[in-house]
Amino acid sequence: MATMAPVNPFAAESKNQVMSVMRRDRANFMRLVEDPKNWNVMTRCTGWEVRDLVGHMIDVMEGYFKNWEAARKGETPTPLGMAAMGGTLNDHALEFRRLTRQEALDRFKADAQKLDGMLDALKPDEWTGLMVSHPFAGPVPAGAYASFQIMDYGIHPYDIEYGLGDKLATIDEDSAGIILPFTFIFWQNTVDQKAAQGFETSYGIEVAGPYGGKWRCTVKDGKFSYEPEKGDFEGCEALFRFANAAEEVLTHFGRFPGGSAQGDPEVIDKVRHLFFPF
Repeated sequence: MATMAPVNPFAAESKNQVMSVMRRDRANFMRLVEDPKNWNVMTRCTGWEVRDLVGHMIDVMEGYFKNWEAARKGETPTPLGMAAMGGTLNDHALEFRRLTRQEALDRFKADAQKLDGMLDALKPDEWTGLMVSHPFAGPVPAGAYASFQIMDYGIHPYDIEYGLGDKLATIDEDSAGIILPFTFIFWQNTVDQKAAQGFETSYGIEVAGPYGGKWRCTVKDGKFSYEPEKGDFEGCEALFRFANAAEEVLTHFGRFPGGSAQGDPEVIDKVRHLFFPF
């Protein structure tokens, strides 16, 4: 159950709440990674131990710093593209195994505090108007980087808890609610063109709970688009329902195949395999 009022993470007036959730989730992540017993535990992320999640956070934050500096200079680095994201992040995270546990934790904490300060210093017009090029996705508003941190600090504790034996772990609903709008943007940028070839459909997504809603999704000419659903999914060939934002987010990021579906079985199967992982 949500403990905060749902917010639009893209809006400048949501900054305080987004930052509050980010700091809370970071503290939870830090609690788990600082426990020496957890350092070499295999997580839900394939091939990654807890130490690799710390390496991953060092990698992404230091990548943000580089592009943030470029944005302040009016430069826009060329993004690598979402298709390159998974493999590149994996290789980079594993490289940090060369650090001792203490070296990795110290570097992670220093980077986290630096990024925290950069986000905290953003003025309202910068939260939405300063465009910083994401290393893989391209230019996004600077305030979105707080939500990107929530994606990591919100989901990776689930990965650790799963690795520690809690196979029914979940994530906080406030964290999931902030992440949820981004899942639709990711879908726009991760259509598997081979899987989408010759495929055209309209389907619905319904998420229950305070952060939920209803959306009509369209796939045509290899492109995914979406809009709020104003009716009752008339004309859709399939409908995917999720009990809450956490279930939708964890399903989106491949942790488990959650939700229920009704409609054309072929369309349901096609949609479930329409996007490449990242």
